[in-house]
Amino acid sequence: MGQSVGVIGLGAMGMGMALNLQAKGFAVTAFDLSQDAVARATDAGIASGEDAADVIARSDVIVLSLPLAQHVETVIATGLASGAFSTPKVILDTSTSTAAVSRKLAELLAVQGHGFVDAPVSGGPLGAGAGTLSVMMGGEAEWVARAQPVLDAMAAKVIHVGASGAGNIAKLVNNMLVASHMLTTVEGLRLAEASGLSAQDALRVINSATGRSALSEIHFPNWVMTRSFDSGFSAGLMRKDVRLALELAQETGCEMPVSELVAQLWAEPQSGLRDSDDFMWMGDPQGAAELARGETDQ
Repeated sequence: MGQSVGVIGLGAMGMGMALNLQAKGFAVTAFDLSQDAVARATDAGIASGEDAADVIARSDVIVLSLPLAQHVETVIATGLASGAFSTPKVILDTSTSTAAVSRKLAELLAVQGHGFVDAPVSGGPLGAGAGTLSVMMGGEAEWVARAQPVLDAMAAKVIHVGASGAGNIAKLVNNMLVASHMLTTVEGLRLAEASGLSAQDALRVINSATGRSALSEIHFPNWVMTRSFDSGFSAGLMRKDVRLALELAQETGCEMPVSELVAQLWAEPQSGLRDSDDFMWMGDPQGAAELARGETDQ
């Protein structure tokens, strides 16, 4: 494809993106701190780097899929210290990071002739593996254009929303709404059930009317109503995104009373969900926490 691609972070999203990029003809090198994840990638024919810096050195475009903003900073700092940024490179950070960190890293790398694009994604592990993600980006148009072939392979929708940090802001707004929609949708379905209308029939109406959302149209039919609860996105990650959204609101002086209530309801003491539980358990009208732990009959 003319570009070598590195993928750092081989969780559910990173692994899916790496496999998809490889299938579409890119030369992919990957790394993860988990040796099991690296082994799975290697078994699939993906080259493994010795460490994150090695992946950066061997790649033109580097896709980051990491849990926290501090991990993104560490990877970039390690790469710079090791001399991995020897030729012009583009970092596509698909992690749910913060606007402040993305702006700082973009400025740091720009001075040395490299690009940093905050490019968080939506679409889950299935979208990552199929190359049908939605990407919301912040960064300089020059670097977005240079990474366009990789973006086109990863995503069905690529939306460049502004300067560095804009993609992070868009993602936090989106996930704050997802957290809210989960609660309002399950509450509506509980009301339907309590009043004699099945949740399944209520969803048929909701999804044909103005109360619908991606949660009611995709998540509930696929992972709640089927009782599989395996979307690949954890309650812990949702809590992190809600927290980051509220921190951004505090920084900007934006009052968000509904979102503050949502954060309280998502907290482990209130929801009963552990960080490791799939976030779809929150949508179970029969009691997420007990069923997630197998404490009641399924």
